[in-house]
Amino acid sequence: MKKSRVNPKVDAYFREAEKWREEMAELRKLMLDCRLTEELKWGKPCYTFQGRNVVLIVGFKACCALLFCKGALLKDAHGILIKPGENTQATRQVRFAGVREIVARRSILRAMIHEAIAAEKAGLEVVYDKNTELVFPEEFQRRLDGNPALRAAFGALTPGRRRAYNLYFSAAKQSKTRASRIEKCLPQILQGKGLNDRYLQTRKLPRPGRS
Repeated sequence: MKKSRVNPKVDAYFREAEKWREEMAELRKLMLDCRLTEELKWGKPCYTFQGRNVVLIVGFKACCALLFCKGALLKDAHGILIKPGENTQATRQVRFAGVREIVARRSILRAMIHEAIAAEKAGLEVVYDKNTELVFPEEFQRRLDGNPALRAAFGALTPGRRRAYNLYFSAAKQSKTRASRIEKCLPQILQGKGLNDRYLQTRKLPRPGRS
């Protein structure tokens, strides 16, 4: 089998990366070997199967990682998946501090990627705990409290889209950055679109003031 094609936008991302270039290049080769489609989503290399997000390559200060979008569905026989946060329900990470770690786990990672692809083929979904409430950053909570239309539009989004926005806003460490991200996303939320649904047709939203 031939490898998947490289994406020019992702090429640019790797060229501009300040850290973990060798590690991310090694992970990229593995993703393409598994014939996933390479895209750039949320500013990160994202690898998809038939339009469904499977795994992202992300870089942090202390490590780089593979982020499995539905990692909670994986068996993790080797115990290498990490839950990113206390309230995280779907995603799981495998973290690396060097190329050797990636090479040593290549066969394990390949098996996990194929397991994640199989889950997409089977249409499996993570069962979310409905009792888990989202805790919004105060910058976004203020906007929701002061804007009934925004509150209605955000409430009309699917749980997954609400979680994605909240994760994106909360990931910024500085209040200024959080506020900037929120401001840029407001038009998309008001149009009933998810974080990456740029081409989704606008849905009819409930009128302000109606529950």
